[in-house]
Amino acid sequence: MRWLPRSLFSRLVLVLLAGLFVAQLVSFAIHMQERGELLLRAGGVQSAQRIADVVRLLESSDAGGRRAIAKVLAEPPLVVRLDRPLLAPADAASGSRSALFATLIRRALDDAWKVEAVSVDAAGEPAWPPHGRGAYRPGWMRGHAGLDPGPMRMGPPPGLAFVAQVRLKDGTLATFEARQAEPAAGWPYRLLASLAVLLAAVLAVSLLAVRWTTRPLKALADAADDLGRNIHRPPMEESGPIEVARAARAFNTMQARLVAYLRERASVLAAMSHDLKTPVTRLRLRAELLPDAELRRKFTQDLQEMETMVAATLDYLRGGQGGEAVQPVDMRALLESVQADVAETGGEVALSGRPEAPYPGQPNALKRCIRNLVENAVKYGRRAFVEVQDGDAELRILVRDEGPGLPPEELSRVFEPFHRAEPSRNRDTGGTGLGLTIARGIAEAHGGRLTLHNRVEGGLEARLVLPRGQQAV
Repeated sequence: MRWLPRSLFSRLVLVLLAGLFVAQLVSFAIHMQERGELLLRAGGVQSAQRIADVVRLLESSDAGGRRAIAKVLAEPPLVVRLDRPLLAPADAASGSRSALFATLIRRALDDAWKVEAVSVDAAGEPAWPPHGRGAYRPGWMRGHAGLDPGPMRMGPPPGLAFVAQVRLKDGTLATFEARQAEPAAGWPYRLLASLAVLLAAVLAVSLLAVRWTTRPLKALADAADDLGRNIHRPPMEESGPIEVARAARAFNTMQARLVAYLRERASVLAAMSHDLKTPVTRLRLRAELLPDAELRRKFTQDLQEMETMVAATLDYLRGGQGGEAVQPVDMRALLESVQADVAETGGEVALSGRPEAPYPGQPNALKRCIRNLVENAVKYGRRAFVEVQDGDAELRILVRDEGPGLPPEELSRVFEPFHRAEPSRNRDTGGTGLGLTIARGIAEAHGGRLTLHNRVEGGLEARLVLPRGQQAV
């Protein structure tokens, strides 16, 4: 999914935020539901107590007094009527609330009077089918004092409407019509503030926990990235949770094995270099004793080529570095030194641009890298043009020539060991096919990159980009 964040930290934060938001939303909905029910129950208790008081008053009065009481209580919010038809039982939609109000009324009456029926409608227009002729319409549906309001009268105000019927001891059926106004609860700002504080606190703790959990992964990734540039970097700290400590221990073990392997390979290469120099030196001495000058020249040329190939191969296997220490390098002086070396062999090199500050790297390795690029430019493009572009983030060295360039498919293949592009670069020009490979290895060891590009105006351009602030291995 493209909309998901890419980092593990961001994804964990997103999951936690979504979970907290849903949990808080559900809690708020449950609270509002329970709050509404409690408010309705509290209002029902109050209405039930009023009905109980009226029932006791009616019970203590004669028929005339009851009619007087009913006339006085003919106005909302509680309307009392005598000798109305008996209500039908409540339907399933309002049965639970009807039973609740009936129970509240019985408790208020101490079970001394019989509650015949209770009908409740939260929508504001109860529908209770009558027993007998005609349709029984509560007082709030007919207007005040039982008068029909006419066709243009609006419906009743919203709230909880109910009709309760209580049988007096002499058999009179007292009907109570009431409307309980919808509780004006408003927004529970205190609850919202409490939920907001809780959400902020949990979010802060979650962010700390996620950061604490993902920090070892970041440290491991940084160590792995640094290992590619500096195999002798300090080992990781083996602390923290068990899984993190095991990962750090495994990483340190891998680094130690790599260092041991490289050290062993360097020893083997040093021994090979030493052992190869001895027979080559003997062959050179014997070639000098040959009486035929032409044969002596050919022997000497073959030995020189063999020495060059062996030295280049060993240098490639060593990575072109030789364990050199990192130090600030005056790149301008280094380029001028390369320019002088190439000029001694008849090559033409032009320099432009100036580095702003020394570059932290391995001087001999960098010189080898740039010299390989410049020698290739001179050898295959007649002359070399070296331009320096320095900045805060990286140091760029561009080496251009005036040669025929390379086919597009060869621009990356020429970095492969012993690969030679034909026909523009053949063995007649010399070389072993490892110069660019070694140069790229040195660039990558410094955290940089080396690429080749064909110029629009003709010739080839080698771009050496070295990042500032990153040290070589």
